[in-house]
Amino acid sequence: MRLFFPTALIAGALVITPAMAEDFTAISTTAMSITGDISLDDSEIVFSDGQSLVFDELVQDVFVVDGEEVAASVYSVGEPQVLDLLNGNTLCGDASVTYVATWAGTDDLTIVAMFDTQDVPGSDEEMCASFTYE
Repeated sequence: MRLFFPTALIAGALVITPAMAEDFTAISTTAMSITGDISLDDSEIVFSDGQSLVFDELVQDVFVVDGEEVAASVYSVGEPQVLDLLNGNTLCGDASVTYVATWAGTDDLTIVAMFDTQDVPGSDEEMCASFTYE
């Protein structure tokens, strides 16, 4: 999971550029059957079939997983939507994805969760789906 980072100091002004997208390999059954491998950065998540969810903004950097607060990136989706992905599967059933959260799981795995909530989600209990990648 990469966030924005400073790349240069020009004439006293800090220039911020987005990190390049990072590629992840689907390893959970749900990830393999719904999203396939993904590319992820601070602006969007791109699924193996080329469709994407574009993020509006990073809305929080902590999240509750299994009752414990963890470092995470929670993004609002610019245009909430239902995507038909691999084999006609969707991310949240018939509901539009409104937020996407990512955090580090065990064994260097990355968890990506989808939400269809109106308000910013505060924990994994509110997710409609989660996917595991390496």
